[in-house]
Amino acid sequence: MSVPFTINLLQGSVSFRFTPEAAQALKADIDSLMVSMRAIAGTAASSGRPAPKQSMEYQHTGEIFLEIFCNPNIYPSPFAAKVLITLRDDRLRITSEAELPRLLEDLDNYLAQA
Repeated sequence: MSVPFTINLLQGSVSFRFTPEAAQALKADIDSLMVSMRAIAGTAASSGRPAPKQSMEYQHTGEIFLEIFCNPNIYPSPFAAKVLITLRDDRLRITSEAELPRLLEDLDNYLAQA
């Protein structure tokens, strides 16, 4: 039996079936985003305005469509960042925000159980 992936949103949470492989791909994208955000924070602290970094746009299609978006250029650090999450299927669409550190924690918890 597979463990559902639960994402804690700013208000409430959502759970759905997700594969460990898809979770690993999402984790890799978030890790790259974190590196970009740390570079932005480090550059801003030392030399003023940093060069813009590319946004993270993760998409997964399975039983549901999951999209996670984050623009690293608008947050002062990874710990203040929020991500826009869209979940949809043919009957339902949910769009909400989640805190990036909390999403990473949710992902780590899922991978530990899967």
